[in-house]
Amino acid sequence: MSSLSLVADVGGTNTRMALADGLTVLHDSVRRFTNAEFAGIDMVIDRFLLDAGEAVGGACLAVAGPVANGVATLTNLDWTIDAGLLRSVTGAASVAVLNDLQAQGHALGHISLRSVVPGRPAAEGAARLVVGVGTGFNASPVHITPNGRLVPPSESGHINLPARTEAEQRLARHLDGIHGIATIEEALSGRGLTAIHAFVTGTERPTKEIIPLIGTDTEATESARLFVGLLGSVVGNLGLVHLPFGGIALCGGMARALAPHLETLGFAEAMRDKGRFSDFVSAFPVSVIEDDYAALTGCAASLR
Repeated sequence: MSSLSLVADVGGTNTRMALADGLTVLHDSVRRFTNAEFAGIDMVIDRFLLDAGEAVGGACLAVAGPVANGVATLTNLDWTIDAGLLRSVTGAASVAVLNDLQAQGHALGHISLRSVVPGRPAAEGAARLVVGVGTGFNASPVHITPNGRLVPPSESGHINLPARTEAEQRLARHLDGIHGIATIEEALSGRGLTAIHAFVTGTERPTKEIIPLIGTDTEATESARLFVGLLGSVVGNLGLVHLPFGGIALCGGMARALAPHLETLGFAEAMRDKGRFSDFVSAFPVSVIEDDYAALTGCAASLR
């Protein structure tokens, strides 16, 4: 049986696919495919394996969409992905289909992290939490068990947006008026920063134009401050739900872009603003995943 595995990060627009040897993603094998050019993931895999000229003994896909009973669906693509399809098209004996946040959780311990908020020392094997802030929002707890690592999926981005300050409450009402509900993802995502900027200034501006101006432009900075305060509040709430004494890892394009500004824009203060449980929440260290191949590494780790 081949020691190589096929690993992939399947997004709504693009798919990145690579070979992994054990836990090592072979960077020279990484290929990017435009999903709209293919009728299904099986055709993407066929193309990749044909070009690679390698057989694989394992295959794991991390999918940016809900996974239920091993079946993944992508909301803006007519694709359904399950273990049977993956086994059939790859011939691999060991296969898995994960939510993309689950893959990030499996990567912890195998990738480097950038610390942004210190915490307290934790016991070996303490629970951890991965929070994804990018095109969308989601979170997955990470537990070490006698039978291996457990990273259950969730759809955390679609719960109601918490709002403590007057500005946050007005934003929640504003989003509710647009979408019929104010969810976390409508505020804490790439499109969320655009929506917050429009709320703060009355002017729409793409997120990619807002981020470079943080710290020098008043409107961009105040929009980011509201975003970061909400992010801290949500991360603190999720921390109280999951008790991640082993640490909270932020991932995704928005998390990486805002990482240099979290300290100055009040992330830690908002996260710890939990009344008599403020000191309790302070125990959770927060870091950022900057490894662009983390989901692929997590796929490889999940097959071990």
